[in-house]
Amino acid sequence: MKILIIKTSSLGDIIHALPVLEYLRQAEPAATIDWVVDEAFVDLVSGNPLINRVLTVAFRRWKKAPFARRTRRELVSFIQALRQERYDLIFDLQGNLKSGLVCAFGRAPVKVGFSRAHQQERLNALFTNRKVGFLPPDKNAGQRYLRIVSAPFALPPESVVPHGDIYTSPEDNAHAQQMIGAAAGRPLMLFHNGTTWTTKLWHAEGWKQLVDALLLRYPQATILLSWGTAEERMLAEEIARHIGGRAVVLGKMSLKQFVAVLKRADLVVGGDTGPIHLAAAVGTPTVSFYRCTDGSLNGPLGRDHMIVQSPLPCTKCLRKSCERDEECRKSISVEAMQAAAESCLENGKR
Repeated sequence: MKILIIKTSSLGDIIHALPVLEYLRQAEPAATIDWVVDEAFVDLVSGNPLINRVLTVAFRRWKKAPFARRTRRELVSFIQALRQERYDLIFDLQGNLKSGLVCAFGRAPVKVGFSRAHQQERLNALFTNRKVGFLPPDKNAGQRYLRIVSAPFALPPESVVPHGDIYTSPEDNAHAQQMIGAAAGRPLMLFHNGTTWTTKLWHAEGWKQLVDALLLRYPQATILLSWGTAEERMLAEEIARHIGGRAVVLGKMSLKQFVAVLKRADLVVGGDTGPIHLAAAVGTPTVSFYRCTDGSLNGPLGRDHMIVQSPLPCTKCLRKSCERDEECRKSISVEAMQAAAESCLENGKR
C-alpha cells in the first residue's frame, strides 16, 4: 500500500501529526509513506525511517512572487514529482485550499480529510472524497490527526501509544554534546522563556524563583537556557547571571541540532511554544504553562507531560493582548510549576 500525507505547516501542528506514522506502521506494516511539507519545516520529517519520500512546497515564498520564473519552475517540478506516484490513500491533514490543491494533483482513489465542520477553509471539501468527523474525546490536535488517518483501517487509534520522533544525525548529536558541555550535571533541565504572543509569556521573577527552587531540590543539576529572539536571549542571560555557574545559555543552532539537545535533556520547561512540542516529539518530559490558550487542546499528550493552566476565569481567551496581562502572568504560580517539574523528573525517562 502506498500512502501520501499532506501536512505542510506549522511547526507545532506537524509535530502533533508525527504519531500518525507510528499508527500507520502498526495498521499497515508494509505501507510506504510519502509526506508533503513546507520547506521551512522539512527538518521535522527528513531522515525519518518511516517516511519513504519527502516532497517540499514553498507556499509562503511562492505567494510573494507568484509569477516569478523560479516560482513557476518549482511549482511544475513539485507537481511532476507528486504525480510520479499512484497512491492508494491520500490523507489531507492540513484542511485548507492549498493542501486541497495538492490533494487534487495527487493520484489516488481515496482522499481522506476533515469533515466540513473542522476544515480550515471550506473550499478544501472539494478535494477529498472521504470526510472524517471527530469524537468527543478528540480534543487534542494529535488525537484528531489520528482519527482521520485511522478511518480506513480496523485498528482503533486509542490502541496506539501516540509518539513520534525527529531524526538527528551523528553530527547533530556531537554538536549538541559540545553545546551542553562534558561537565553538565544531572538532572539536565532546559528552560525556554519565549513564544510568539505576549499573552503566552511568564514573568522574569517567576523563571528565577523556579530555577532557585529546582536547584535547591537538585543541587547537581545543570540549567540550559534556549532562546529564539534577541529579547529572549537577553532574558536567558539575565536568568543565567542570577543562577551563576550552573547555567548554560545555548548558542544559535539549526533545528536538528536543537532537537539533539532536547533529546539529552531530562526535562524541558516553557509556555505554549514550539520547543515544548519538539521535546515531547522526541520523548523528553515537559512542563508547560497556558494562559490565553487551552493546555488540554494545545499541550503534549501523555503521562510524561504536565500542564499548568492559569486559574483565572478568563483563561483560554485567545487574546494576543490584554490589560490584565501582568495579573495573568503571575497567576501561573512558581509552586505549581515546581510541583509539576519535580513530578516529571521523578517519573520521567531517566
